[in-house]
Amino acid sequence: MTGTMSEALRTDDPAEAIRDALARRRSRSGGRYGELTRYAMAVPGKLLRPLMLVASAEAVGGAAETALPAAVAVEHLHVASLVHDDIIDGDDLRRGRPSVHARYGVADAIVTGDALLFDLFAAVAECAAPPQVVVAVVAELAHAGGDLCRGQVLESSMVAPDATRRGSGLEDYLDVAAFKTGALFRAACRAGALLGGGTAEQVGLLGDYGHHTGVAFQMHDDLLPYLGSGTSGKPDASDAANLRPTWPVLLAHRDGGPEHREAVETALSGALAPADTLELLRFAVTDSGALDVARRGARERSRLALSCLRGLPGTAAVSRLAGITEIAVDRDR
Repeated sequence: MTGTMSEALRTDDPAEAIRDALARRRSRSGGRYGELTRYAMAVPGKLLRPLMLVASAEAVGGAAETALPAAVAVEHLHVASLVHDDIIDGDDLRRGRPSVHARYGVADAIVTGDALLFDLFAAVAECAAPPQVVVAVVAELAHAGGDLCRGQVLESSMVAPDATRRGSGLEDYLDVAAFKTGALFRAACRAGALLGGGTAEQVGLLGDYGHHTGVAFQMHDDLLPYLGSGTSGKPDASDAANLRPTWPVLLAHRDGGPEHREAVETALSGALAPADTLELLRFAVTDSGALDVARRGARERSRLALSCLRGLPGTAAVSRLAGITEIAVDRDR
């Protein structure tokens, strides 16, 4: 354990400890390279994945200090994926300010994402755990990274004028949610349990908990443009502009009347401006009742996640994990 990480644990607030560790790590870099990576990491989000990693370690009886470097690593992987996603989606806003490519250009943004990916392995190497455990944690994060890429490819295949007409639309969506979101939640929880000395059964349960929480998080995330709750930190019309059939949109197409199906198909045809596309999708989602169905689906998934936490020894940490799952399906951004 480095002095930096030990100092970061001098707090009873896990989120503060993680933010401090992230800031200290980026302060080491100078020049334009340092500026780029600091900009990408400068506005921490909800820190759900690193918080889940630390809580998972404690939930099986381990120490937060042992898991903190891996928590830093998992946030690096998450932010790197956001930097690259923003380039793919053409989103110029992230966490309420210009995305990395909007501020510095696409070339530097690609390099920034790559740099964060490489640095995550250096962070994991700082974990004060047996070598075989550190290797297992690296394998978990690498596997999750591969799933993120797999999910991106699958999501791209869903973006087509006839995507909603395929019978596999909802099944494909759930696969994308599992790969692009659930995989990193799963890996964070499994990594934490490994570093905490958990049994194979405990690692598996926490991995399942992370998977279900991640899918629930994505389901709810797709509701935000239709809840009228203001900014989500990125443009509300992002999915609409990219003609992406999301959870509530697919439900509206499946369960709505002819007018709702027609609205979805027209919106996703690519013939409209993004703002008009979003308005038509809002009609389909809200008027068909799909919004309530989608919200219930996210909550059902969250209940599956909570069922995986029964019997774990770390009561306080388990309560924190349960709280994170509640946040995942009850937030406005």
